[in-house]
Amino acid sequence: MDTAALASIKIAFFDAQFYDIESFDKIRNDFGFTITYFKSRLTLETATLTQGFKVVCVSVNDVVDKGVIDILERNGVALVAIRAAGYNNIDLKAILKKIPVVRVPAYSPYAVAEHAVALMLSLNRKIYRAYYRTRDDNFTLNGLLGFDMHGKTVGIIGTGKVGKVAVNILKGFGTRILAYDIFPDKELQKNAGFEYVDLDTLYRESEIISLHCPLTNENHHLINETAITKMKPGVMIINTGRGLLIDSKALVEGLKSGKVGYAGLDVYEEEGEYFARDFSNKVITDDVLARLLSFNNVVVTAHQGFFTREALHNIAVTTLENVRDFFIEKKLPNEISAK
Repeated sequence: MDTAALASIKIAFFDAQFYDIESFDKIRNDFGFTITYFKSRLTLETATLTQGFKVVCVSVNDVVDKGVIDILERNGVALVAIRAAGYNNIDLKAILKKIPVVRVPAYSPYAVAEHAVALMLSLNRKIYRAYYRTRDDNFTLNGLLGFDMHGKTVGIIGTGKVGKVAVNILKGFGTRILAYDIFPDKELQKNAGFEYVDLDTLYRESEIISLHCPLTNENHHLINETAITKMKPGVMIINTGRGLLIDSKALVEGLKSGKVGYAGLDVYEEEGEYFARDFSNKVITDDVLARLLSFNNVVVTAHQGFFTREALHNIAVTTLENVRDFFIEKKLPNEISAK
């Protein structure tokens, strides 16, 4: 396909953040496609902007429901490319018979796993509290007591690409690893030296629980009131997976009672309303999120687990490769299929 033909493949890029634009612009000339960046998210109101585009590139915060899909189809969109691994924001039943959807199945499991461990260490050793304290010239240690990671039991829920890296990192701390996965990785278990257990055992014996599983209908609110009652008093819960894996109201109650001793959250149930936006001069009207932010034993980061140079580069490359594969190679190795 010549240069002019490649340039005729126009991509409507929604929810474009500065880092998206930088990472895609660095390599766009290698592919030759025409990319138009829209800072607005894809919604029913903005879907009309897709007129004249063959590809729509979306993030996990964009809305791709039936109403939007109908507009995309009428506008002649041939491909939806999500620049992420997760796709729970897409109505698969409504789209799969109309428009193919591709994703980025793996961009950097190291980025997300390392961020999960960073949350563990920050919560344990109160790094965030010490930072603000010393900036006020307060060098006391009261309230900063932590614990040795060595010898503690860490429960890993999900041993896919990210969970596998998390297991290997945490083994380096000398922790005991318990894992749960509906598809156990026996080779990983043998090489890393850990035990697969049922969820009740993992809840009962873990001092730290870290979520690394995809969101499905079956594990929606996996961590709920019932699950929390089974956990050790003072348990640390880390979520760098998907917000809806945790019932946030139940988590708040667990924190209030002391059953949950720490929470590190890179995702949140209703994050689409807040994450990637600046509310520093506004009032957060989400009472649950506001309550979570009020705890001194909770660290919330705005879905930045993926946010490394390597991951952004891999996301851009794989996304544009997906487009090239569809139009030029006539294949879709990263297509999302019906379940």
